[in-house]
Amino acid sequence: MGLVIGITGGIGSGKTTVANHFHDNYHIDIVDADLVAREVVEPGSDGLQAIITQFGGDIIHSDGTLNRVKLRELVFADPKNKAWIDQLLHPMIRQKMQQQIQQSTSPYCLLVIPLMAENNLQTMADQVLVVDVSPETQVQRTLARDGVSKEQVHAILKAQASREQRLAIADDIISNDGRSELLAEKIAQLHRKYLALCK
Repeated sequence: MGLVIGITGGIGSGKTTVANHFHDNYHIDIVDADLVAREVVEPGSDGLQAIITQFGGDIIHSDGTLNRVKLRELVFADPKNKAWIDQLLHPMIRQKMQQQIQQSTSPYCLLVIPLMAENNLQTMADQVLVVDVSPETQVQRTLARDGVSKEQVHAILKAQASREQRLAIADDIISNDGRSELLAEKIAQLHRKYLALCK
């Protein structure tokens, strides 16, 4: 198992864009917490079975997949539900991420965790790269991408770690407010740095 580079950033910061650039240009493996979180509640999974046992059969759609809207409502309605879900899924997600890191074959791998600072998951990485943008950029990008209301975007920002909290765990920072050619150059520099650290 090689070096693990954790990537995090607030909503709309461009974490995925940055991770994909490493992958597409340098063939670096990506372990994505959001994808893993979906996998642990796929039909037939232990995670989904436990959720059905806890909340009843109407928590799933007719095709057997998890009804995320309904689950979100239950979680927001009662902190006890949120605590129960976190206790069930967080260890499963962590274990699956660990497995995928172990299976990585690139010189180093990227561990993309949106809520790294919030859940204290920087311990899973050797180095942390924070993709940083101004709050204004976050709001604009999220509005354009997700078609949600401004209030909703502000609520999400409020629920996430502050910019300062994220920057406090960073070993490296990429500013992603600007032009894509600057981003590519910065990623190239980091790629060289990470390869050197692997040696």
